[in-house]
Amino acid sequence: MELTREIAEKALEEANKANPGPWYDHSKYVAFACQNIASHCQEMDENLAYVYGILHDIGRYAGVTSEKHLIDGYRYCIERGWKKAAQICISHAFMIKDISTYIGISDVPIEDKEFMARYVKEAVYDDYDYLVQLCDALALPTGFCLLEKRFVDVTIRYGTHPATVERWKVTLGIKEYFEKKMGCSIYDCLPGAVSYTHLRAHETGRNLVCRLLLEKKKKQI
Repeated sequence: MELTREIAEKALEEANKANPGPWYDHSKYVAFACQNIASHCQEMDENLAYVYGILHDIGRYAGVTSEKHLIDGYRYCIERGWKKAAQICISHAFMIKDISTYIGISDVPIEDKEFMARYVKEAVYDDYDYLVQLCDALALPTGFCLLEKRFVDVTIRYGTHPATVERWKVTLGIKEYFEKKMGCSIYDCLPGAVSYTHLRAHETGRNLVCRLLLEKKKKQI
């Protein structure tokens, strides 16, 4: 089956009916972020970027899961002949090519975990893998955001992990890679990202993470 924007969007709609949740709006913002950034990069197809963004979490159609949504998404896409989309269903979670760096709950059978370990190790990432990894960290269900805002969001939900800081560093490196290709800041093509996060004057990304974590903790007290 040929993968087009219309087919990808229909797949997302059907998946949301099966398992509605904030992941649906998150997926749409990831797709638009992928499209907008790809449109500023030579040799990238913004439509392909869009459909890969739309489908990166398609495995959530199967229910509320953690690591399992990666393999469910892979199988969903492989069954339809969407090989690259299938790869991104797994690769978007592993900017570090080691499945032990996954920050969510391990809820897959051992044979699936072993398959993903081999798959990630052997996969050849291209700019579309890197783009979805980046845009996954630029999109909340409510809109675009600074990377640091998403880092805090994920840390609040999943807690810290031995690979947390290294994952942040790699993601920031991917951001720099695309900004060199674009010749501008990624936030220039993500409406509302900076104002949404309210980065204060002279505030560094690291200070923003600390401030947002403290503010979140105060609200929970």
